[in-house]
Amino acid sequence: MMFPYIPNVLEQEKMLKSIGVDSIEDLFTDIPQDIRLKGELNIGNPMSELELSKYMKKLSNKNKSLDELVCFLGAGAYDHYIPSVIKHITSRSEFYTAYTPYQPEISQGTLQSIFEYETMICNLTGMDVSNASIYDGGTAAAEAAMLAVREKRNRGSIVVSKTVHPETRKIINTYMRFKGIEVIEIDYLDGVTDIEKLEKAVDKNTAGVIVQNPNFFGIIEDFTEIEKITHKNNSLLIMSVDPISLGILKTPGEIGADIAVGEGQSLGSTLSFGGPYIGFMAVTSKLMRKIPGRIVGQTEDIEGKRGFVLTLQTREQHIRREKATSNICSNEALNALAAAVYFSTMGKEGIKEVALQCTQKAHYAFKEITKKGKFKPLFDKPFFKEFAVTSEVAAGRINRELLNKGIIGGYDLRRDYSLNNSLLLCVTEKRTKEEIDTLARIFKGVQ
Repeated sequence: MMFPYIPNVLEQEKMLKSIGVDSIEDLFTDIPQDIRLKGELNIGNPMSELELSKYMKKLSNKNKSLDELVCFLGAGAYDHYIPSVIKHITSRSEFYTAYTPYQPEISQGTLQSIFEYETMICNLTGMDVSNASIYDGGTAAAEAAMLAVREKRNRGSIVVSKTVHPETRKIINTYMRFKGIEVIEIDYLDGVTDIEKLEKAVDKNTAGVIVQNPNFFGIIEDFTEIEKITHKNNSLLIMSVDPISLGILKTPGEIGADIAVGEGQSLGSTLSFGGPYIGFMAVTSKLMRKIPGRIVGQTEDIEGKRGFVLTLQTREQHIRREKATSNICSNEALNALAAAVYFSTMGKEGIKEVALQCTQKAHYAFKEITKKGKFKPLFDKPFFKEFAVTSEVAAGRINRELLNKGIIGGYDLRRDYSLNNSLLLCVTEKRTKEEIDTLARIFKGVQ
């Protein structure tokens, strides 16, 4: 949280004097004049604290929040219930202001919270080892791709299904481009990964195969053949998963994945206009020393008391330097703490109940929207909490009509796929029957 007013004129003068220059402008003498900003920033005249507070509040009031609108939008960020105890704990100053726990003797609380988080991620995914401090789900998948390339040293390509989140694929492409790694994207067939095209693409140069479950269209894919194809080629299977879905679906560990990644925003973090979020990653034990980020371990002190330490830390600032497996510098521990409190509060049965309610309510919404035939299923496949519908009506028109009625509509699939007039809708456990019925009624009335 920033202070509302920071006086810095005297501080600037002292710093400039200490550096030995006369002005702020002198600090930029090494930057060529032709690429510098000409003139002042267009930010208006100075304001008093009271004027600035009123101005910022006026700007913020232009935004609409979920306190005012009903949300049926998912596509990677989800409006799930957040137990009130989470904010109570994450707002405590010892957690709220903490950074990387380099000194275990004074960081036991932070270390324990990360240890518990990593343990519960392992329990949830069915994997052996989990880390902490990946920025979000997209970068978690990109880090997993780099891990696969490090593990399979002589291989130079990653195969990614187009049913993986479009933003995640963009991040993977960015990471791999600067590593000189080829990214091969596999088309979908009827909403799921095209197995025949995948089999043709996976070869001796493939370090890893990245898939998503439920996929971006909300569909629950069958990974039996994908797992066989991947491991027959001695490649790594990387699965991006919705953590809530694991309350009722097979875990990546049960499917045979080598790496499980995903977005942890659903686990107690607010939507927050897109961040900060938290990416999770869990791997098999044989990949433990290749995993990025930080792993907290449990130990005993000289008096035999339980304690916690950073067991593995793979950042470039540490002794590994150029051999580092990660450049992750932010901690993300506050979001990990929120996830740990969410797990502890909900428990196994609670997460299962959330998953079941999402599934049941999503299927009810799907049935109500499609039963008159005006809107049709885009794909005829089993789904979890998201589903895609299509019609002769433009998706943008439907969303505008919904917004006029106080509802955030679905994701326009034309943005990332050649799918016109198609909307991806999400229904979480927070949505009521009345809200779903209102949604369906508006859909039916759109001309």
